[in-house]
Amino acid sequence: MSGVVESAIRDKLQTALDATHLAVINESYMHNVPKGAETHFKVVVVSDRFDGLPLIKRHRLVNEILQEELQTGVHALSIVAKTPQQWAAGSQVVESSPSCRGGFGK
Repeated sequence: MSGVVESAIRDKLQTALDATHLAVINESYMHNVPKGAETHFKVVVVSDRFDGLPLIKRHRLVNEILQEELQTGVHALSIVAKTPQQWAAGSQVVESSPSCRGGFGK
């Protein structure tokens, strides 16, 4: 079941990017946060809007779309942003996020 923040992220990215594939993964449980928190996310988004954009500009676009969430509670956002061609060409492997190190690189 999706939380409010997860749903907002999904809706905003789908609407703004007309994503052909979108996964919003709440990774908060991997961190030292209260149960049910919505503070750490990974998004996997595939969109024609990324065509011709370098990776940094893709990330900036996603961050721009989610500016409100990033300012009001989302502490961390991992982004995988691909074109449909990259996704179809076998780039569907998404690496697992590393374990939480307790903050400040501990």
